[in-house]
Amino acid sequence: MAGDADRQPVAIVGCGLIGRAWAISFARAGCAVALWDEDPGVPEVALDASEPILAQLEAHGLLDGGTPAGVRARMRAAATLEDALEGVAHVQESTPEDVEVKRAIFARLDALAAPDAVLASSTSGILPSAFTEGLSGRARCLVAHPINPPYLVPAVELVPAPWTDPAVLERTRALLVAAGHAPIVLARELEGFVVNRLQGALLEEAFRLVTGGHATVEDVDIAIREGLGLRWSFIGPFETIDLNAPGGVRDYIGRYEGLYARLFAEPTRHQSWSGAVAGAIEEACRARLPSGRLETRADWRDRRLMALAAHKRAMDRGR
Repeated sequence: MAGDADRQPVAIVGCGLIGRAWAISFARAGCAVALWDEDPGVPEVALDASEPILAQLEAHGLLDGGTPAGVRARMRAAATLEDALEGVAHVQESTPEDVEVKRAIFARLDALAAPDAVLASSTSGILPSAFTEGLSGRARCLVAHPINPPYLVPAVELVPAPWTDPAVLERTRALLVAAGHAPIVLARELEGFVVNRLQGALLEEAFRLVTGGHATVEDVDIAIREGLGLRWSFIGPFETIDLNAPGGVRDYIGRYEGLYARLFAEPTRHQSWSGAVAGAIEEACRARLPSGRLETRADWRDRRLMALAAHKRAMDRGR
C-alpha cells in the first residue's frame, strides 16, 4: 500500500501514457507532481485523462484513503521545463523510446535540475549507460522502468549504469517503496532488464508452439490465463516450485530437472515473430477481438487489474 513517499516533489518529463500513469502513482502517494512535455498541450490532456482513472481507483479502494479531488490537486501542468524541475527531488523521464531523444533530454535535465535530484528514465529497453555517459551528473542517473500502468502494477525495475551512485539506487528504491511499489533492483545493467527477459522467454516458446502447430493461440493463452498466471498473480516461479514438491525447491529440482534438461537440450534458435506466423497469430487475435474493440478491451483489462489489486491488498491485510 502506498505511503507518504516522504512528500518528495516529483517532476514528470514526457506526459504520454507512461508519464501520466506515473503522475497518478506519485500523487496518490502524497507527492506534489509537476508535469511537463515538449508539446505544451499534452500535460493538460494528461491531467484531464487522470480524472476518470482516479474515480475508478476510488471505487476499488485504491486511493489509500485519499479522494480523487485530493490526488488531482497534487498534480499540475508546468509551463516550462525549468518550472517543472524547480525544487524537485526526483525526475521521472518518460519521453519516446529513442536513444537520441534520451541523450538530449538527459543533457537538459542534468543542466537544469538541482544537483541532488535523481534523474530516472522509464525506458523499457535502452541501457542507462547509452544516454548518461557524458553527463557531469551521471552518478545520479538510472532507469526506473515501470510495468504499465504503475498505479496498478507495483513492480518497477531499477537499473543502474556502471557509474550510478549506490546511494542514488537506494534512495530511489526507498521512494518507490514508500509510494507503494515493489522495486526489482538489478546489480548491474543488462539488456532487456529482468521483466522483458522473462516475458521474452515465455513469448519465444509461445511463438514456437504456435508455429510448430502444437497449440493454437487460444490454447497458449489458456495455459497462462487459466493456469500458470493464476499462481503467478501472487507468487513467483521460485516460490511456485518450492510449493510444488513435498520437500520444497530441492525436492522439485530432483524430480523435474531431468525433464527440463531434455526440453532445453534440443537445438534452439530464435523463432521468428514476423512473416507468416505473425499473420496467423494476428488473424486469431482479430477473430477473437476485432481491432475496433482493442481500446475497450484494454479498459476492461485495467478494471480487472484494479479488482485484482484490491483483492491482493485485502488478502495481504488479513494474512
